Amino acid sequence: MRIRRSVSRFFTALILPAISLAVISYFGAYAIWGDRGLLQLEDVQAKLGLKQEQLAQAHAEQDRLAQRIQLMEAGHADPDLVEELARGQLMDGAPNQVSVPRSAR
Repeated sequence: MRIRRSVSRFFTALILPAISLAVISYFGAYAIWGDRGLLQLEDVQAKLGLKQEQLAQAHAEQDRLAQRIQLMEAGHADPDLVEELARGQLMDGAPNQVSVPRSAR
């Protein structure tokens, strides 16, 4: 009886530490190998770099278009830009002049 009681106390005393160790191991493993763990950090940073580059290109395109819009405002339109747009739309020029279409940007 004595041995059985001491064995049951021993295992009862180990239950809480065993459960705690299991929970800590689970969350620790997820923190390293999980979807948002340390091993995924490098991939996420690479994707972030690509997205930042795309954002910079979009801002550059937006600035270029804003500049062209500013040049076309009524009252003080840039004559060179108006001529460029007219030639691009009409594909027509002076006699003996060859028009070469540009690729769309």
